[in-house]
Amino acid sequence: MRILFTGGGTGGHLFPIVAVARKLKKATSQVVPSQSSEGSHPSDDQPLEMFFVGPPTIGDEIFEKEGIKKRLIQAGKLRRYFSGHNLIDILRIFIGVIESFWILFWIMPNIIFSKGGFGSVPVVIVAWLFRIPVLVHESDSIPGLSVRLTAKLSNRIAVSFSRAAEYFPAKKTAYVGNPIRSEIINGSVDEATKLFNIVRQKPVLLILGGSQGAKAINDIIFLSMRGLLEKCEIIHQCGQENYDEFKLTVGNTPPEYHLYPFLNEEQMKQALAISTLIIARAGAGTIFEIAACGKPSVLIPLPHSASDHQKYNAYEYARTGATLVIDQANLTPNFLKDRIFSLLDDPALLTKMSSAAKSFAKPDADSQIVQELLNIAKY
Repeated sequence: MRILFTGGGTGGHLFPIVAVARKLKKATSQVVPSQSSEGSHPSDDQPLEMFFVGPPTIGDEIFEKEGIKKRLIQAGKLRRYFSGHNLIDILRIFIGVIESFWILFWIMPNIIFSKGGFGSVPVVIVAWLFRIPVLVHESDSIPGLSVRLTAKLSNRIAVSFSRAAEYFPAKKTAYVGNPIRSEIINGSVDEATKLFNIVRQKPVLLILGGSQGAKAINDIIFLSMRGLLEKCEIIHQCGQENYDEFKLTVGNTPPEYHLYPFLNEEQMKQALAISTLIIARAGAGTIFEIAACGKPSVLIPLPHSASDHQKYNAYEYARTGATLVIDQANLTPNFLKDRIFSLLDDPALLTKMSSAAKSFAKPDADSQIVQELLNIAKY
């Protein structure tokens, strides 16, 4: 079987692809892809070959570790408003289509898994021309323009939030949740204590600023840090782009404060395990990882995200009772500290939020997607 992944332009597309790729390797009993040439056809002794085609994306070096061969193309953003960049991006899309044409011609995959994003558009257009079946996945509760367009050329559509299913034909749409790396939920409190040098028996506050939009959260944490550390120990992922500046701003910190630019998979797994409460943006990947670990959270949606999808993600998740949503416009150091302390002072509420999170989680999303990919590819 030869599968091609596409998507990208933002990091949120990478980890769901990795989750599906790992599950696919297990399902086909193939640990690594075969080393056959791209022009040859799949055979019984070559059950799985995996490729990624899309634009460069921060963190996409992970594909090589997973045995996914990477092919980069040009891609332009799709905007529903006037911008001087539109002309250039239309040209990039056109170039991306030409590049995708030749890549897909030589690879000729059995099926394509599209994670959406502007990077997927040229690939799905060419897949439709070649009549290669496509399964597209939408992570957010409000579908992005790229998925709305490419869904029309796809055989099947999977969505993370039930609300998103309303935007697509019911006969080819399934509500499955967002694929997460199953390894992320297997952390250990003891291992986390050693890894992060946790020093006291305080509640652990995990702050996931990410990279996009992290500065606003970092600024609030800096201003409220002294008060938070009275009651909490903090693990803070401040974002790679913000790390040097923020570390300089913070200066010397007490041992109860643990600052990281980025948490790798092992660190994230252990941080999720030991955390009492999580402060994060409202990207779909983050929400579903938090939910799978059954952790109470406070979500601060990124303002002005595409179609305001983070706000809709956050409030749909909040309807379960698993999280508290704070709009960034209302965020002040004292307000955030008060909300955090009120949650930590109410163990019964935290337990209820944890149960709600687990009920919302869809830990088998990767399995459902893989099964459908195999069904469509008739593997």
